[in-house]
Amino acid sequence: MTVPIPATGLTPDATPDMTPDTTSAQRWRYAVMNFGLTIPVQTGSFLLLYYVDDRRMDPAWAATALTCFAVYNAANNPVIGFLSDRTRSRWGRRIPFVRFGFLPGLILFTLLFSAPFDGVSSPAALLVYFVVVWTLWETVSTAVGTGYLSLLPEMFRTFRERTDVAWRMNVVQVAGLLIGLALPPLLAGLLGWGVMAALFAVLAAAAILFGLGSLFERPGTAAPGLGFFRAARVTFRNPAFLTVVAAQTMRFFCTGTLATGMGFYVRYSLGETGGAATTLLLASAFVTAGAALWPWRTFVTPRLGARGTLMLAFALGAAALVPLALVSTLAGALVSTVLFGVALSGMILMGDVILGDVIDEDELRTGERREGLYYGMSGFITTLSAALTAQAFGAVTRASGYDPTLTTQPDAVAGAFRFFMTGPPIAGALLAVALLALYPLHGERLNAVRAALARKRLERATAGGG
Repeated sequence: MTVPIPATGLTPDATPDMTPDTTSAQRWRYAVMNFGLTIPVQTGSFLLLYYVDDRRMDPAWAATALTCFAVYNAANNPVIGFLSDRTRSRWGRRIPFVRFGFLPGLILFTLLFSAPFDGVSSPAALLVYFVVVWTLWETVSTAVGTGYLSLLPEMFRTFRERTDVAWRMNVVQVAGLLIGLALPPLLAGLLGWGVMAALFAVLAAAAILFGLGSLFERPGTAAPGLGFFRAARVTFRNPAFLTVVAAQTMRFFCTGTLATGMGFYVRYSLGETGGAATTLLLASAFVTAGAALWPWRTFVTPRLGARGTLMLAFALGAAALVPLALVSTLAGALVSTVLFGVALSGMILMGDVILGDVIDEDELRTGERREGLYYGMSGFITTLSAALTAQAFGAVTRASGYDPTLTTQPDAVAGAFRFFMTGPPIAGALLAVALLALYPLHGERLNAVRAALARKRLERATAGGG
């Protein structure tokens, strides 16, 4: 889809400099890498279940540790993004982070689910192991993810290309979400958590290697001249960026809460044992999300644009979660998760496209391409969703009297996890709708940005600037 520019009657893709110049094969290979990056990150949602319910770590310790991790991850995201903007090497700015970071990151991911200690006999050792391995894993995976995503606006310069690659990325991302969020409880029950993580690491490595050779960086990209703190101030004064990233934080809070709580909800609220029911519910959400991508892309996005699509998706997501507070059967919960999957499809489709618009506008204002810092700053804020999830989990377990060492949990636990699965994520989704209502980069203003950027690139190409 292309958007007409009222002032000229042209579209952003109508000028020679804005003609798509990547192939379908390049876009698919780039997109498939997202599959490999999604699996370990989403599997990380089960760290509370693994360390609390399997390794018997004190829930308060675990919640506190994850909150501290979220703060650390928020801090290192913009730093790593800033460094990637300024990196100069024979491989480019972004590519070295991906090329040399993905394998160590996957090894650390496997170790994270292979703790040799338990919270009963060695609680301190378990906590230290968790903190050290998680910190190393999160640092490396942030570098890889930032390098990968920062290449998207540079490799794919037109709205047509970005929409196309976003659709492909989200198709494979849904598959990664399905594997990373739906299969771990089932595979862990059959094979053990460590073997499950090792298998996922191999699968992720294959996907990343498949796309690694397709990555490229464009010559002539302006080197950022702003120092870190000044660049950060400029970024945080951008209202378009702030509203988008705050809404995206609510998206990750919603999905993180559901992923974290589903195993507890199934066990204690629905009374289902084993990992199959958890897998079924999470799988239904992500299979539905994958199936709904085409209708969202074909019928909704052309009419509503990125902002309108996201607002509708968040509103539908809030409505879809209401039944989880009321149903008492697996079938009833399945209906709710399917409906949420429809909404989730719209949420994930436009996330990178709308941030690409923000980065383009920033280039017009600053004269620099600062993808790394923008994705890093986005990570700085969105990773705080993990702290929100951890604190909500800690508050619910404390209030209900949940204790992983007890054979039988208090009656209040069932209701507590019903609330955890509905109250916080519904509030987050509605807040996202309100935030996106304030997003300024849409309609005629967005068309004007695209037209100005097209003229700038055409002038640069005519002058021989690349």
